[in-house]
Amino acid sequence: MARPTRVALALGSGGARGYAHIGVIAELADRGFEVVTVAGSSMGALVGGLHCAGKLDEYVEWTSGLTQLDVVRLMDVSLSKPGVIGAERILTRVREILGDTRIEDLDTPFTAVATDLNAGRAVWFQRGGLVDAIRASIAIPGVISPHELDGRLLGDGGILDPLPVAPTSAVTSDVTIGVVLGTDGGPEQGVTREPKAKGLLRRNVAPILDSEFVRSVRDRFGLELAGTDQPQPAGGDSLRMGRIEVLSRSLDIMQEALTRYQVAGYPPDILIRVPRRSVRTLDFHKASEMIALGRSLTADALDDLPEPGQ
Repeated sequence: MARPTRVALALGSGGARGYAHIGVIAELADRGFEVVTVAGSSMGALVGGLHCAGKLDEYVEWTSGLTQLDVVRLMDVSLSKPGVIGAERILTRVREILGDTRIEDLDTPFTAVATDLNAGRAVWFQRGGLVDAIRASIAIPGVISPHELDGRLLGDGGILDPLPVAPTSAVTSDVTIGVVLGTDGGPEQGVTREPKAKGLLRRNVAPILDSEFVRSVRDRFGLELAGTDQPQPAGGDSLRMGRIEVLSRSLDIMQEALTRYQVAGYPPDILIRVPRRSVRTLDFHKASEMIALGRSLTADALDDLPEPGQ
């Protein structure tokens, strides 16, 4: 009996931790696995959609070069919208990469999951514009503004479906892999640490990063900015959270509980868990670290796959 090679991939929600999905996909490719279908919520939809469109490498090249100040500028902060982050500047770059790609034209079947905020139900995007589907799926409640499309107000797919395994069942595969973001199990294994030389850079830019503007953004979003060293309690979590950090942590807790029920109903063959403490929800400047972590966790999971006949 041949070793399983056709993979159905379910990519979960979890903000910047979703960069780990890129490492998962890269490790699968390096080991000769073929991803035959992808379903994603939130960052899982963004990464999965780019992969199915064959544009993930271009996105990785762009996002890996972003500094923390770049991320702050891209946040498109607004106090008058339903979400404090408009995300349109980020979506502009995604739109440049994807163009007018439609989901039904992708070579690999793809499902982006969003939430209809008025009807209170999950929405599966399997047709239509890919960028619109991604934009709807990444709208973190209270953080990124909801997306209006075809008379519906759409929010983050992770609200109701943080690990969308069910949409992958329509495609025949050898193994189903689910990637859960933000669990409390396990240490921060696989995270790339900064070399000492980078510490010098952090100290040199500290005066800029500790400016009044950047401090105000940090306090509002609960961001841990480079060069603004703050004491951490023994547990690793700051006792002082920004308003957005409080909201995102609350969502993490709810989504982790919901994921347990989903996994019980639609159990994947392999479940890869990305630790919550690997990065914060809005640490979008840490792409390289999370990609490396995704690779490491996937390598461990694949190494544990039984050989044929076992």
